[in-house]
Amino acid sequence: MEEHLRVFPSKLEIIKQDFERRNAELEKKIEQMEEERMSLRLDADVQKLKVERLRKGKTKVEEDLDSLKTDYKLRLSIRTAGLGKTSEQWHEEI
Repeated sequence: MEEHLRVFPSKLEIIKQDFERRNAELEKKIEQMEEERMSLRLDADVQKLKVERLRKGKTKVEEDLDSLKTDYKLRLSIRTAGLGKTSEQWHEEI
């Protein structure tokens, strides 16, 4: 008698349960993907900051190199013109 009183779910209820289960799975996947996207954005922001820091460092090094080259050329010109001599060297030459 109990077997006859058992309620069997209808096809619609089965489909609804499957839909709800699948929907819950997809919501979890969406949540995971959003977390991953946020993480990737943070990683990208960190990489952008590193690149910007490297660019600034490179610019500073290039400026320093240019300054050293200019200084070297100036000292070479002074030496070539004889202006870099000490007073003792001038006395010896005279």
